[in-house]
Amino acid sequence: MTSSSPPPTRRSLLSRGSWSEASRITDVLRKETVGGALLLVATVIALVWANSPWSAAYDTLMATRVGPSALHLDLTLSTWAADGLLAIFFFVVGLELKREFVAGDLRDPARAALPIAAAIGGMAVPALIFVVVNLRTGDGALLGWAIPTATDIAFAVAVLAVVSTHLPLALRTFLLTLAVVDDLLAVTVIAIFYTADLNFVALGAAMIPLALFAVAVQRRIRSWWILIPLAVVTWVLMHESGVHATVAGVLLGFAVPVIRSRAAGGPEAGPGMAEHFEHRIRPLSAGVAVPLFAFCAAGVTVGGVSGFFEALGDPIAIGIVAGLVVGKTIGVLGTTYLVSRFTRATLDAGLAWRDVFGVAVLAGIGFTVSLLIGDLAFGESTERDNHVKVGVLTGSVISACIAAAILRSRNRAYKLIHEEETRDDDHDGIPDVYQRREES
Repeated sequence: MTSSSPPPTRRSLLSRGSWSEASRITDVLRKETVGGALLLVATVIALVWANSPWSAAYDTLMATRVGPSALHLDLTLSTWAADGLLAIFFFVVGLELKREFVAGDLRDPARAALPIAAAIGGMAVPALIFVVVNLRTGDGALLGWAIPTATDIAFAVAVLAVVSTHLPLALRTFLLTLAVVDDLLAVTVIAIFYTADLNFVALGAAMIPLALFAVAVQRRIRSWWILIPLAVVTWVLMHESGVHATVAGVLLGFAVPVIRSRAAGGPEAGPGMAEHFEHRIRPLSAGVAVPLFAFCAAGVTVGGVSGFFEALGDPIAIGIVAGLVVGKTIGVLGTTYLVSRFTRATLDAGLAWRDVFGVAVLAGIGFTVSLLIGDLAFGESTERDNHVKVGVLTGSVISACIAAAILRSRNRAYKLIHEEETRDDDHDGIPDVYQRREES
């Protein structure tokens, strides 16, 4: 008589992860919610001002040049916002991504595969849709292929706060990680496809302060008067090289160590420098840099209802809206489904495919990076750039409304999951569900 082996357990998709990671993600999303609210306010102010009788004052302000011309830094305020303020945003992206893959739950390749695949699918399908729509548009329209590929996590989390949905932490983590990965992919696209005349001397020179910055942080030097000048010189030389200056932010973020060295006490001695910097700089990024960029980038003069529909009639705007609303949904949902089929994994208990559908639609909120790529593709304040802004805003609002309706319809189920994830009968500060998971 032979004993039969037990059937293999099926891997779970979108499980909640560890308590340490859950508490960190909750803190990150809380800050992004505040930043998202400020982003929405800044966007509304810019739109109202740009379409008011005082619109000329807004245009004049954005065209004001500031900075030393000798260093080729006499830039308009809108350019400073795109090149300078977003470098802070991408620095945080670099910190977040490195921490996720070095010390977070995503150091496990099995857990990392899904958000990476979903991010790639969520970029490829919108780009393909944009290209199909604009194949015959001509006049350089295809330069905007990357516009509908990015997800704005601050805007998305703000939508979740507005609709008051108790979205499970596993889905929030998936959305955050997907957005961070596609931010990295987006800045890679910017560096490769939106770099004009490359100055190899300046690019090589930028590696020197970057290397010195890396050495300093590896030695746990936190002195601002050392690190900030090195970071600024890296940014200036990257800007001079022709590569978009935001790339400097990501590279500087990657240079920061995540785990303490043995000389500094090892991992048991506390969080590494990357987490320390993230706590310090994320509020500046989410609360100042991104909202100010939105204020500078979103002020498009629509020209009334007729002007709005005229802008939406441009194939470029149509491609952006279709890419964000349809492409993102198909890319993220389709890739997640394929991962499930090929790995024979099932959704975590309590979740349904409708939840993944809602998050996939929510990923169609592409704002900050989409507007940046639009500027790079067609030039600031051009007619096509204005049509890009109308397309990005329209696609993002449509995605937000559809996602809100889908996720709101599941709020009763989400409340039950939320109660389970926050129940702490032994009052030790750690929800019981995470302790049961560690014991099993």
